[in-house]
Amino acid sequence: MAPRYEDWFRQAQRDLDHARQALDGGYHEWACFAAQQSAEKAVKALFLRINRTAWGHSVAALLQQLPAPWQADQSLVDAGKDLDRHYVPPRYPNSFPQGAPYDYYTRAEAERAISHTELILAFCERLLAEPGPGEERSEEGGRTPGP
Repeated sequence: MAPRYEDWFRQAQRDLDHARQALDGGYHEWACFAAQQSAEKAVKALFLRINRTAWGHSVAALLQQLPAPWQADQSLVDAGKDLDRHYVPPRYPNSFPQGAPYDYYTRAEAERAISHTELILAFCERLLAEPGPGEERSEEGGRTPGP
C-alpha cells in the first residue's frame, strides 16, 4: 500500500485554502474550523510518515506527541492550543448561550487562526521533506532506513 501521508498533507493544504476563502467570504466561524482541520491533518501526516497512528483532534496534543527530533517548540504548541478552541464551537449553536456561532466569530479571530495554521503547515512541510526519525538520507537524496 502506498504511503498516505502525502494525501493527508495535500488535504491539509486544501483545507487551508478553504479557510482563506471562508475568510474572504465573511464566514469567519468556518474559516476558524477549516484552519483547525488543516493543522490537524498536517500533523497527522507527520505521524503517518513515520508509520504511526495519531488519534484525537487536539492539534496541541498531537504536536506534543511528536517523537524526537520532530518535537515542536512551545510557540507552535500554543498556536495549536488556540486552534483547538475552534474544533466544536464554530459548528454548533449550543456552544454559546444564545445566537448562532457566526454571531461570535470575528475577522481578526479567523485571520489569527489562519496565521497559526500557516506556521504549523510550514513546520510539517519542512519535516516531511527531511528523513524521519530512524531514517537517513541516501546519496541520491531519498530516504533509507537507519541503522
